[in-house]
Amino acid sequence: MEKQVWRMQMKGKKRVKVEVKEMPELHVAYVRHTGPYKGDAKLFAGLFGKLMEWAGPRGLLRFPETMVLSVYHDDPEITEEDKLRTSACITVPEDTRVEGEIGKMTVPGGMYAVGRFELDPDEYEEAWSMLYGDWLPESGYQLDDRPCFEIYQNDPKEHPENKHIVDICVPVKPFRTRNPG
Repeated sequence: MEKQVWRMQMKGKKRVKVEVKEMPELHVAYVRHTGPYKGDAKLFAGLFGKLMEWAGPRGLLRFPETMVLSVYHDDPEITEEDKLRTSACITVPEDTRVEGEIGKMTVPGGMYAVGRFELDPDEYEEAWSMLYGDWLPESGYQLDDRPCFEIYQNDPKEHPENKHIVDICVPVKPFRTRNPG
């Protein structure tokens, strides 16, 4: 399938590129949180801190090959806030052994809409809203039932404006029309 690309703008200021493309299956180690997480930078820093403290001494932080991501297991529009599950993850070799608070899972591959954003910490919700509210209804695609995730492309502390460069990955499949009759 040829890659499809859309160019959009977030609230009149930021240009965003959205591509529909095949993403590979990812083997990840993770620390999971259950409960509210929206806008809680301290929570995510703690989850990733735990994960990095575990991964570093095991030689699993091999940047740029190692990907850093968050997986969202539940839809916040449907699931009660105190039951929302998110996992702070890094990619690891498939045979990596985990223990304690560190889990391991496979993030399914397949077709995803991938939006590349350059965000301030308080703009994540706006970015997700743009993908779901603006792009998806006009795209000819519908959501698939695999989890959504964010791939972090940089360390914001190293960006001249402290921006977060992030790919938001939403699983999609072609929209199916019902057969008349």
